Amino acid sequence: MSTATHVPVYRLTRRGRIVVFLLAVLLLAAAALALAGGSVATSEAEATETVVVLPGDTLWSIASDVVSDQGGRDVRDTVDHLVQLNDLDTKVLAAGQHLEVPAA
Repeated sequence: MSTATHVPVYRLTRRGRIVVFLLAVLLLAAAALALAGGSVATSEAEATETVVVLPGDTLWSIASDVVSDQGGRDVRDTVDHLVQLNDLDTKVLAAGQHLEVPAA
């Protein structure tokens, strides 16, 4: 005995294709706005100074130096601030690299 099930074939009309396309565009636009939300410019410029990364330096060690000079901030927050301030794609530093750090 064969119990074959009939699978219906669905086709999108022209209007349906337009709706799907517009939904995809809206989702992409929303994702782009969400990702760009972290790069909002501030009205006030922050005083910074440039440091040169030495062999063995890490963002954590540089942030610790900044915190000890300024006091009161959490090292984790300072690491995140350094990444944002220098527009870093990675948290790995190279010797000789120049970093902007908040001035003391």
